Amino acid sequence: MEYLISFLKEVVFIFADMAPYILLGLFFVGLMNLWITKNIVEKHIGKNNIESIIKAAIFGIPLPLCSCGVIPTAVYMSQSKASKPAVVSFLTATPQTGIDSILATYGMMGPIFAIYRPFAALVMGIFGGMMTKKFYKEEKKAFISLEVLNEKQEESNKTFTDKFFKYPYIDFLDDIAPQFIFGIVIAGLISFLIPDDYFANSGFNSGILAMLLMIAIGVPMYICATASIPIAVALILKGFSPGAAFIFLAVGPTTNAASFTVLSKSLGKKIVSIYIISIIISSIIFAYLLDFIYYYFEIDYLAFLNTGHHHHSDFSLITIISSILLLLLLISSIYRIYLKKYFLKSDVPKGYSKINISGMTCSHCSDTITKTLNQIKGLEDINVDHISGTAIFKGEWDKEKIKEKISDAGYEVTD
Repeated sequence: MEYLISFLKEVVFIFADMAPYILLGLFFVGLMNLWITKNIVEKHIGKNNIESIIKAAIFGIPLPLCSCGVIPTAVYMSQSKASKPAVVSFLTATPQTGIDSILATYGMMGPIFAIYRPFAALVMGIFGGMMTKKFYKEEKKAFISLEVLNEKQEESNKTFTDKFFKYPYIDFLDDIAPQFIFGIVIAGLISFLIPDDYFANSGFNSGILAMLLMIAIGVPMYICATASIPIAVALILKGFSPGAAFIFLAVGPTTNAASFTVLSKSLGKKIVSIYIISIIISSIIFAYLLDFIYYYFEIDYLAFLNTGHHHHSDFSLITIISSILLLLLLISSIYRIYLKKYFLKSDVPKGYSKINISGMTCSHCSDTITKTLNQIKGLEDINVDHISGTAIFKGEWDKEKIKEKISDAGYEVTD
Protein backbone atom coordinates (compact mmCIF):
# COMPACT_ATOMS: atom_id res chain seq x y z
CA MET A 1 0.00 0.00 0.00
CA GLU A 2 2.88 2.35 0.78
CA TYR A 3 4.27 1.91 -2.74
CA LEU A 4 0.88 2.59 -4.30
CA ILE A 5 0.47 5.78 -2.28
CA SER A 6 3.96 6.96 -3.29
CA PHE A 7 3.18 6.27 -6.95
CA LEU A 8 -0.16 8.10 -6.74
CA LYS A 9 1.57 11.07 -5.13
CA GLU A 10 3.93 11.31 -8.11
CA VAL A 11 0.96 11.23 -10.50
CA VAL A 12 -0.92 13.88 -8.49
CA PHE A 13 2.08 16.23 -8.33
CA ILE A 14 2.76 15.93 -12.07
CA PHE A 15 -0.92 16.47 -12.85
CA ALA A 16 -1.05 19.54 -10.58
CA ASP A 17 2.07 20.99 -12.23
CA MET A 18 0.47 20.74 -15.66
CA ALA A 19 -3.15 21.64 -14.90
CA PRO A 20 -2.94 25.47 -15.08
CA TYR A 21 -1.06 25.34 -18.39
CA ILE A 22 -3.44 22.78 -19.91
CA LEU A 23 -6.47 24.92 -19.04
CA LEU A 24 -4.79 28.02 -20.42
CA GLY A 25 -3.92 26.03 -23.53
CA LEU A 26 -7.53 24.89 -24.00
CA PHE A 27 -8.66 28.52 -23.77
CA PHE A 28 -6.26 29.48 -26.56
CA VAL A 29 -7.37 26.44 -28.58
CA GLY A 30 -10.84 27.99 -28.57
CA LEU A 31 -9.45 31.34 -29.71
CA MET A 32 -7.42 29.69 -32.49
CA ASN A 33 -10.49 27.77 -33.62
CA LEU A 34 -12.38 31.07 -33.97
CA TRP A 35 -9.76 32.71 -36.14
CA ILE A 36 -7.88 29.99 -38.03
CA THR A 37 -9.80 27.39 -40.02
CA LYS A 38 -8.73 24.61 -42.37
CA ASN A 39 -10.06 26.68 -45.26
CA ILE A 40 -7.68 29.53 -44.49
CA VAL A 41 -4.81 27.07 -44.32
CA GLU A 42 -5.70 25.34 -47.58
CA LYS A 43 -6.13 28.61 -49.45
CA HIS A 44 -2.44 29.40 -49.12
CA ILE A 45 -0.74 26.08 -49.85
CA GLY A 46 -2.05 24.94 -53.20
CA LYS A 47 1.03 25.66 -55.27
CA ASN A 48 4.01 23.36 -55.61
CA ASN A 49 6.60 25.90 -54.51
CA ILE A 50 8.77 26.82 -51.52
CA GLU A 51 6.35 29.52 -50.39
CA SER A 52 3.54 26.97 -49.97
CA ILE A 53 5.86 24.64 -48.05
CA ILE A 54 6.85 27.42 -45.63
CA LYS A 55 3.26 28.62 -45.23
CA ALA A 56 2.06 25.07 -44.51
CA ALA A 57 4.59 24.71 -41.67
CA ILE A 58 3.81 28.17 -40.26
CA PHE A 59 0.06 27.52 -40.29
CA GLY A 60 0.57 24.14 -38.65
CA ILE A 61 2.61 25.32 -35.64
CA PRO A 62 -0.23 26.82 -33.52
CA LEU A 63 -2.96 24.39 -34.57
CA PRO A 64 -3.91 21.92 -31.81
CA LEU A 65 -3.92 18.74 -33.91
CA CYS A 66 -2.27 15.45 -32.93
CA SER A 67 -0.73 12.89 -35.32
CA CYS A 68 -4.17 11.35 -35.71
CA GLY A 69 -6.21 14.54 -35.87
CA VAL A 70 -3.97 16.01 -38.54
CA ILE A 71 -4.55 13.09 -40.92
CA PRO A 72 -8.11 13.94 -42.05
CA THR A 73 -7.00 17.53 -42.64
CA ALA A 74 -4.01 16.37 -44.68
CA VAL A 75 -6.12 13.90 -46.70
CA TYR A 76 -8.69 16.61 -47.34
CA MET A 77 -5.95 19.03 -48.43
CA SER A 78 -4.50 16.41 -50.77
CA GLN A 79 -7.90 15.69 -52.33
CA SER A 80 -8.39 19.45 -52.74
CA LYS A 81 -5.21 19.43 -54.85
CA ALA A 82 -2.89 21.07 -52.35
CA SER A 83 0.69 20.31 -53.34
CA LYS A 84 2.19 17.15 -51.85
CA PRO A 85 5.30 18.95 -50.49
CA ALA A 86 3.02 21.41 -48.66
CA VAL A 87 0.93 18.53 -47.26
CA VAL A 88 4.06 16.78 -45.93
CA SER A 89 5.27 20.07 -44.44
CA PHE A 90 1.90 20.47 -42.68
CA LEU A 91 1.89 16.83 -41.54
CA THR A 92 5.37 17.18 -40.03
CA ALA A 93 5.07 20.55 -38.29
CA THR A 94 1.51 20.46 -36.97
CA PRO A 95 1.43 17.47 -34.55
CA GLN A 96 4.72 18.38 -32.85
CA THR A 97 3.35 21.46 -31.18
CA GLY A 98 0.31 23.67 -30.73
CA ILE A 99 -0.67 26.60 -28.60
CA ASP A 100 -1.70 24.22 -25.81
CA SER A 101 1.54 22.21 -25.81
CA ILE A 102 3.72 25.34 -26.13
CA LEU A 103 2.24 26.70 -22.89
CA ALA A 104 2.52 23.31 -21.18
CA THR A 105 6.15 22.95 -22.37
CA TYR A 106 6.98 26.36 -20.92
CA GLY A 107 5.39 25.42 -17.59
CA MET A 108 7.09 22.02 -17.29
CA MET A 109 10.37 22.41 -19.19
CA GLY A 110 11.19 26.11 -19.23
CA PRO A 111 11.57 28.80 -21.92
CA ILE A 112 14.40 27.17 -23.92
CA PHE A 113 12.39 24.04 -24.69
CA ALA A 114 9.24 26.13 -25.19
CA ILE A 115 10.95 28.19 -27.92
CA TYR A 116 13.10 25.42 -29.37
CA ARG A 117 10.23 22.97 -29.84
CA PRO A 118 8.07 25.07 -32.24
CA PHE A 119 11.18 26.39 -34.00
CA ALA A 120 12.38 22.85 -34.66
CA ALA A 121 8.89 21.81 -35.79
CA LEU A 122 8.85 24.69 -38.27
CA VAL A 123 12.23 23.80 -39.78
CA MET A 124 11.47 20.07 -39.75
CA GLY A 125 8.23 20.74 -41.62
CA ILE A 126 10.03 22.81 -44.24
CA PHE A 127 12.74 20.16 -44.54
CA GLY A 128 10.15 17.42 -45.06
CA GLY A 129 8.39 19.50 -47.69
CA MET A 130 11.65 20.22 -49.51
CA MET A 131 12.60 16.52 -49.44
CA THR A 132 9.22 15.69 -50.96
CA LYS A 133 9.61 18.38 -53.61
CA LYS A 134 13.03 17.01 -54.56
CA PHE A 135 12.17 13.31 -54.68
CA TYR A 136 8.50 13.40 -55.75
CA LYS A 137 7.43 15.11 -58.94
CA GLU A 138 3.90 16.33 -59.51
CA GLU A 139 2.46 18.55 -62.19
CA LYS A 140 -0.96 19.50 -60.91
CA LYS A 141 -2.65 22.84 -60.56
CA ALA A 142 -4.74 23.62 -57.53
CA PHE A 143 -8.46 24.08 -57.86
CA ILE A 144 -11.37 24.47 -55.50
CA SER A 145 -13.70 21.50 -55.74
CA LEU A 146 -17.38 21.28 -54.83
CA GLU A 147 -16.38 19.41 -51.67
CA VAL A 148 -14.17 22.32 -50.61
CA LEU A 149 -17.03 24.78 -51.16
CA ASN A 150 -19.32 22.55 -49.11
CA GLU A 151 -16.68 22.44 -46.37
CA LYS A 152 -16.50 26.23 -46.32
CA GLN A 153 -20.26 26.45 -46.01
CA GLU A 154 -20.26 23.98 -43.10
CA GLU A 155 -17.49 25.96 -41.39
CA SER A 156 -19.41 29.22 -41.69
CA ASN A 157 -22.52 27.60 -40.18
CA LYS A 158 -20.76 26.76 -36.90
CA THR A 159 -21.77 28.97 -33.98
CA PHE A 160 -19.53 30.82 -31.54
CA THR A 161 -20.41 28.24 -28.88
CA ASP A 162 -19.39 25.37 -31.20
CA LYS A 163 -16.03 26.97 -31.99
CA PHE A 164 -15.04 28.51 -28.67
CA PHE A 165 -16.54 26.09 -26.14
CA LYS A 166 -17.60 22.80 -27.71
CA TYR A 167 -14.46 22.24 -29.79
CA PRO A 168 -11.75 22.85 -27.12
CA TYR A 169 -13.55 21.48 -24.06
CA ILE A 170 -15.38 18.55 -25.68
CA ASP A 171 -14.15 17.56 -29.16
CA PHE A 172 -10.47 18.40 -28.73
CA LEU A 173 -10.29 17.23 -25.12
CA ASP A 174 -11.97 13.93 -26.02
CA ASP A 175 -9.23 13.36 -28.60
CA ILE A 176 -6.35 13.90 -26.17
CA ALA A 177 -7.82 12.86 -22.78
CA PRO A 178 -6.86 9.13 -22.86
CA GLN A 179 -3.36 9.97 -24.14
CA PHE A 180 -2.90 12.75 -21.58
CA ILE A 181 -3.87 10.43 -18.71
CA PHE A 182 -1.61 7.73 -20.16
CA GLY A 183 1.29 10.21 -20.32
CA ILE A 184 0.77 11.33 -16.72
CA VAL A 185 0.64 7.71 -15.49
CA ILE A 186 3.76 6.69 -17.45
CA ALA A 187 5.62 9.75 -16.16
CA GLY A 188 4.51 8.85 -12.63
CA LEU A 189 5.76 5.29 -13.04
CA ILE A 190 9.13 6.47 -14.37
CA SER A 191 9.47 8.96 -11.50
CA PHE A 192 8.48 6.36 -8.90
CA LEU A 193 10.40 3.32 -10.15
CA ILE A 194 13.66 4.82 -11.39
CA PRO A 195 15.99 6.87 -9.18
CA ASP A 196 17.00 10.34 -10.37
CA ASP A 197 20.08 10.36 -12.64
CA TYR A 198 19.90 6.56 -12.92
CA PHE A 199 20.90 6.69 -16.62
CA ALA A 200 23.31 9.61 -16.28
CA ASN A 201 26.44 7.45 -16.46
CA SER A 202 25.08 4.77 -18.77
CA GLY A 203 26.26 4.37 -22.32
CA PHE A 204 22.92 5.18 -23.91
CA ASN A 205 21.68 8.26 -22.04
CA SER A 206 22.83 10.57 -24.85
CA GLY A 207 24.20 10.45 -28.37
CA ILE A 208 23.03 8.31 -31.26
CA LEU A 209 22.19 5.22 -29.16
CA ALA A 210 19.78 7.18 -26.94
CA MET A 211 18.29 8.92 -29.97
CA LEU A 212 17.73 5.67 -31.86
CA LEU A 213 16.09 4.23 -28.74
CA MET A 214 13.71 7.22 -28.58
CA ILE A 215 12.96 6.85 -32.30
CA ALA A 216 12.18 3.13 -31.88
CA ILE A 217 9.77 3.99 -29.06
CA GLY A 218 8.31 7.20 -30.49
CA VAL A 219 7.69 6.42 -34.18
CA PRO A 220 5.00 3.72 -33.72
CA MET A 221 3.60 5.27 -30.53
CA TYR A 222 0.35 7.27 -30.57
CA ILE A 223 0.71 10.21 -28.17
CA CYS A 224 -0.15 13.88 -28.50
CA ALA A 225 2.27 16.79 -28.12
CA THR A 226 0.95 17.72 -24.68
CA ALA A 227 0.89 14.17 -23.29
CA SER A 228 4.52 13.64 -24.32
CA ILE A 229 5.75 16.45 -22.05
CA PRO A 230 5.59 14.74 -18.62
CA ILE A 231 7.27 11.65 -20.07
CA ALA A 232 10.08 13.77 -21.52
CA VAL A 233 10.54 15.53 -18.17
CA ALA A 234 10.74 12.17 -16.38
CA LEU A 235 13.31 10.89 -18.91
CA ILE A 236 15.56 13.92 -18.35
CA LEU A 237 15.29 13.60 -14.57
CA LYS A 238 16.43 9.99 -14.86
CA GLY A 239 19.57 10.97 -16.74
CA PHE A 240 18.72 11.19 -20.43
CA SER A 241 20.07 14.20 -22.29
CA PRO A 242 17.77 17.04 -23.48
CA GLY A 243 18.44 15.94 -27.06
CA ALA A 244 17.26 12.39 -26.39
CA ALA A 245 14.11 13.73 -24.72
CA PHE A 246 13.58 16.07 -27.67
CA ILE A 247 13.56 13.09 -30.05
CA PHE A 248 10.62 11.65 -28.10
CA LEU A 249 8.87 15.05 -28.11
CA ALA A 250 9.33 15.29 -31.88
CA VAL A 251 8.67 11.82 -33.30
CA GLY A 252 6.15 10.63 -30.68
CA PRO A 253 3.44 13.16 -31.58
CA THR A 254 4.34 13.31 -35.28
CA THR A 255 4.01 9.65 -36.24
CA ASN A 256 2.05 6.61 -35.17
CA ALA A 257 1.63 3.15 -36.62
CA ALA A 258 -2.13 3.53 -37.08
CA SER A 259 -1.71 6.53 -39.39
CA PHE A 260 0.72 4.95 -41.86
CA THR A 261 -1.95 2.86 -43.65
CA VAL A 262 -4.29 5.82 -44.05
CA LEU A 263 -1.52 8.08 -45.33
CA SER A 264 -0.21 5.41 -47.71
CA LYS A 265 -3.65 5.13 -49.32
CA SER A 266 -4.19 8.85 -49.72
CA LEU A 267 -0.67 10.13 -50.41
CA GLY A 268 1.15 7.05 -51.68
CA LYS A 269 3.84 4.85 -50.15
CA LYS A 270 6.69 6.87 -51.66
CA ILE A 271 5.56 10.12 -50.02
CA VAL A 272 4.98 8.38 -46.68
CA SER A 273 8.50 6.93 -46.85
CA ILE A 274 9.96 10.38 -47.55
CA TYR A 275 7.84 11.79 -44.72
CA ILE A 276 9.10 9.27 -42.13
CA ILE A 277 12.75 9.42 -43.24
CA SER A 278 12.78 13.23 -43.20
CA ILE A 279 11.35 13.26 -39.66
CA ILE A 280 13.98 10.82 -38.39
CA ILE A 281 16.90 12.66 -40.02
CA SER A 282 15.81 16.15 -38.99
CA SER A 283 14.90 15.12 -35.43
CA ILE A 284 18.38 13.63 -34.90
CA ILE A 285 19.99 16.83 -36.22
CA PHE A 286 17.93 19.00 -33.90
CA ALA A 287 18.58 16.65 -30.97
CA TYR A 288 22.35 17.01 -31.42
CA LEU A 289 21.96 20.78 -31.79
CA LEU A 290 19.95 21.03 -28.57
CA ASP A 291 22.54 19.03 -26.61
CA PHE A 292 25.27 21.26 -28.08
CA ILE A 293 23.42 24.42 -26.98
CA TYR A 294 23.01 23.21 -23.40
CA TYR A 295 26.55 21.87 -23.02
CA TYR A 296 28.43 24.60 -24.96
CA PHE A 297 26.78 27.44 -23.04
CA GLU A 298 26.92 25.42 -19.79
CA ILE A 299 23.18 25.78 -19.15
CA ASP A 300 21.81 23.78 -16.26
CA TYR A 301 18.79 22.28 -18.01
CA LEU A 302 17.60 20.60 -14.79
CA ALA A 303 17.10 24.04 -13.27
CA PHE A 304 14.43 24.78 -15.88
CA LEU A 305 12.39 21.65 -15.26
CA ASN A 306 9.29 21.92 -13.12
CA THR A 307 10.43 19.48 -10.46
CA GLY A 308 8.51 20.94 -7.55
CA HIS A 309 6.64 17.67 -7.02
CA HIS A 310 9.89 16.15 -5.77
CA HIS A 311 10.38 18.75 -3.05
CA HIS A 312 7.07 19.88 -1.61
CA SER A 313 3.39 19.14 -1.48
CA ASP A 314 2.06 22.70 -1.03
CA PHE A 315 -0.12 23.87 -3.89
CA SER A 316 -1.17 27.41 -4.67
CA LEU A 317 -4.86 28.31 -4.86
CA ILE A 318 -4.58 28.64 -8.66
CA THR A 319 -3.03 25.17 -8.89
CA ILE A 320 -5.76 23.63 -6.71
CA ILE A 321 -8.61 25.26 -8.65
CA SER A 322 -7.00 24.39 -12.02
CA SER A 323 -6.46 20.78 -10.96
CA ILE A 324 -10.08 20.38 -9.85
CA LEU A 325 -11.45 21.95 -13.05
CA LEU A 326 -9.20 19.88 -15.30
CA LEU A 327 -10.02 16.71 -13.38
CA LEU A 328 -13.76 17.35 -13.81
CA LEU A 329 -13.27 17.99 -17.54
CA LEU A 330 -11.25 14.79 -17.93
CA ILE A 331 -13.79 12.73 -15.99
CA SER A 332 -16.60 14.02 -18.22
CA SER A 333 -14.47 13.31 -21.30
CA ILE A 334 -13.67 9.74 -20.27
CA TYR A 335 -17.32 9.24 -19.36
CA ARG A 336 -18.38 10.35 -22.87
CA ILE A 337 -15.79 8.16 -24.54
CA TYR A 338 -16.50 4.97 -22.63
CA LEU A 339 -20.24 5.53 -22.45
CA LYS A 340 -20.28 5.42 -26.22
CA LYS A 341 -17.86 2.51 -26.41
CA TYR A 342 -19.53 0.21 -23.92
CA PHE A 343 -23.15 1.30 -23.78
CA LEU A 344 -23.93 2.41 -27.32
CA LYS A 345 -26.90 0.44 -28.56
CA SER A 346 -25.97 -2.05 -31.24
CA ASP A 347 -29.46 -2.29 -32.73
CA VAL A 348 -30.05 -0.08 -35.74
CA PRO A 349 -33.27 1.98 -35.75
CA LYS A 350 -35.93 0.89 -38.21
CA GLY A 351 -35.32 2.30 -41.68
CA TYR A 352 -31.61 2.89 -41.00
CA SER A 353 -28.48 1.08 -42.15
CA LYS A 354 -25.16 0.61 -40.37
CA ILE A 355 -21.65 0.01 -41.69
CA ASN A 356 -18.42 -0.64 -39.78
CA ILE A 357 -15.42 1.50 -40.66
CA SER A 358 -11.81 0.88 -39.62
CA GLY A 359 -9.15 3.56 -39.17
CA MET A 360 -11.18 6.14 -37.24
CA THR A 361 -9.42 7.23 -34.04
CA CYS A 362 -10.65 10.77 -33.25
CA SER A 363 -13.45 13.27 -33.83
CA HIS A 364 -11.67 14.61 -36.91
CA CYS A 365 -12.03 11.16 -38.47
CA SER A 366 -15.78 11.19 -37.71
CA ASP A 367 -16.08 14.61 -39.36
CA THR A 368 -14.22 13.41 -42.44
CA ILE A 369 -16.44 10.32 -42.87
CA THR A 370 -19.58 12.40 -42.27
CA LYS A 371 -18.58 14.87 -44.99
CA THR A 372 -17.69 12.00 -47.32
CA LEU A 373 -21.09 10.32 -46.85
CA ASN A 374 -22.89 13.65 -47.24
CA GLN A 375 -21.48 13.83 -50.76
CA ILE A 376 -23.30 10.60 -51.72
CA LYS A 377 -26.72 11.31 -53.17
CA GLY A 378 -29.63 9.65 -51.37
CA LEU A 379 -28.10 9.41 -47.89
CA GLU A 380 -29.51 11.42 -45.00
CA ASP A 381 -29.52 11.65 -41.20
CA ILE A 382 -25.90 10.45 -41.07
CA ASN A 383 -24.38 9.66 -37.67
CA VAL A 384 -20.70 8.63 -37.58
CA ASP A 385 -19.03 7.54 -34.35
CA HIS A 386 -15.28 6.93 -34.20
CA ILE A 387 -15.47 5.25 -30.78
CA SER A 388 -17.66 2.38 -32.00
CA GLY A 389 -16.26 2.58 -35.55
CA THR A 390 -19.71 2.79 -37.13
CA ALA A 391 -21.77 4.95 -39.46
CA ILE A 392 -25.57 4.89 -39.28
CA PHE A 393 -27.68 6.54 -41.96
CA LYS A 394 -30.98 6.56 -43.79
CA GLY A 395 -31.66 6.18 -47.49
CA GLU A 396 -30.95 3.91 -50.43
CA TRP A 397 -27.29 3.19 -50.92
CA ASP A 398 -24.79 1.35 -53.06
CA LYS A 399 -22.32 -0.51 -50.87
CA GLU A 400 -19.53 -0.52 -53.45
CA LYS A 401 -19.89 3.21 -54.04
CA ILE A 402 -19.70 3.91 -50.29
CA LYS A 403 -16.66 1.62 -49.98
CA GLU A 404 -14.94 3.50 -52.79
CA LYS A 405 -15.67 6.94 -51.35
CA ILE A 406 -14.56 5.99 -47.84
CA SER A 407 -11.42 4.31 -49.22
CA ASP A 408 -10.59 7.52 -51.11
CA ALA A 409 -10.85 9.37 -47.79
CA GLY A 410 -8.24 7.02 -46.30
CA TYR A 411 -10.49 4.63 -44.34
CA GLU A 412 -11.97 1.19 -44.94
CA VAL A 413 -15.43 -0.37 -44.75
CA THR A 414 -14.99 -3.69 -42.95
CA ASP A 415 -18.33 -5.36 -43.64
